[in-house]
Amino acid sequence: MRYGFIIDNRKCIGCHACTVACKTENQVSLGVNRTWVKYVEKGMFPNTRRVFQVTRCNHCEKPPCVTICPVTAMYQRKDGIVDFNSERCIGCKACMQACPYDSIYMDPDEGTAAKCHFCAHRTEVGLEPSCVVVCPEHAIVAGDLDNPDGEISQLLAREPVRVRKPEQGTKPKLYYIDADESAIVPTAARHDLFYMASQRNQDVHGGGAIYPTDSPLLQRSALAAYDVAHARPWGWQVPAYCWTKSIGSGVLAVPAIALALGRLSGDRLRDLALSALALLFTALTVVLLVWDLDHKERFLRVVLTPQSKSWLARGAFILIAYSGLCGVFWLSAVAGYSEVSGVLLWPTVIVGFMAAAYTAFLFGQCEGRDLWQTPLLPVHLIVQALLCGSATLTLLPGGFGGTPEATSFAAHTLVICLGLHLLMLLGEVAVPHSTDNANYAARLITRGPFRLAFWGGAVLLGGILPVLLLLLASNRLLVGFAGVLALAGLLIFEWCFVMAGQSVPNS
Repeated sequence: MRYGFIIDNRKCIGCHACTVACKTENQVSLGVNRTWVKYVEKGMFPNTRRVFQVTRCNHCEKPPCVTICPVTAMYQRKDGIVDFNSERCIGCKACMQACPYDSIYMDPDEGTAAKCHFCAHRTEVGLEPSCVVVCPEHAIVAGDLDNPDGEISQLLAREPVRVRKPEQGTKPKLYYIDADESAIVPTAARHDLFYMASQRNQDVHGGGAIYPTDSPLLQRSALAAYDVAHARPWGWQVPAYCWTKSIGSGVLAVPAIALALGRLSGDRLRDLALSALALLFTALTVVLLVWDLDHKERFLRVVLTPQSKSWLARGAFILIAYSGLCGVFWLSAVAGYSEVSGVLLWPTVIVGFMAAAYTAFLFGQCEGRDLWQTPLLPVHLIVQALLCGSATLTLLPGGFGGTPEATSFAAHTLVICLGLHLLMLLGEVAVPHSTDNANYAARLITRGPFRLAFWGGAVLLGGILPVLLLLLASNRLLVGFAGVLALAGLLIFEWCFVMAGQSVPNS
């Protein structure tokens, strides 16, 4: 049994009866929708046409929202319905990032994720979803896709259909008959400040999607006359978390490399200072992660009842392991057990690299954010950790192991890391991507509203300028200043990368 929907756009009249029925049946809060109707007007007067698109959860066969959820609040039933349990949800909003269709929202009253659940309470007793029952034109058809005698199966066999974003590989089970390109492709229609009956809601948390007027996919004669705004799920805490995690996971790595190359000797005070910084910034990382949850009191569920496929849950255990190793390393340095510190150094550094890189796999599960799917990201995150480690080492006082030898090695390492970072950074945004979604996000960074922060902050101030300072100056003060600029530039890049990835319209 596999439940699915067909929307017959030949019959839809855009009456919003399905939206109202869904809200009434499921007591959906004001300001959010499980089902909504998008209007697009296209053509030039007098040859114009209005097309409609009923939009909701696609109940995918391979639902990415289920895979990414760290506590199994999103789950797939045996009948194919993708359902949710608000009692388990911690409000991490990862499922919203994973959904390529903008189908999931945060309930403003409950602070938990919610979406269309196929009116499971009705389906279980043999009734059709409320949207199907109320549609005056029978434009919405629901049923078992595995039943060859059912209406939905016969329609699928008889009519050409389309699904939204088939390239994502989620195998959606929401099919459209006579789907219009201007409606089914989120970036195809122009969005002005006003819709036909309301102002476009730009006050949702984070500002919602961005619609540049020079988008290459834009159809000049297509105007979105009615639509629903969607928030950027993750706020400033997430780019800040990426930054603090890079610092925490990289501070011990650069001295370890220097020791392995014979460029530095052991230093107890340096071990104390750097392991303390590793613990501090890893703790800040955890604070930022918890801060971004809508249900902060439930955060322990990530480790007490984890969903093993979620990289958010896996990352929590990696951070715990790294914190534990850093703590033991710090204690061994306090006690003066240099042999123990020597044995623990490289295991701690390796787990630190894992802590740095796991976010790439978490972002990889965010199927709705194609910019984050780059195969360079795991390596880039390790380079960022080394960049932060070398920048931090340039700022270490002499009394805590910041010797001229350590500063010199850190400066040379920082130049190499900045060079690699700039190459990968430009590779992630300037090289053509495999999907329109990723190209759109990259365009927002390089030519859209993030361009000044990116080119001026991340590239020039945080990349090129510190490299020039390090190459042309040997003064310790200037070297430290270059380290500060590098750290600031990385934070700016993280903000651009995270925010622009979320600013592409998915519906």
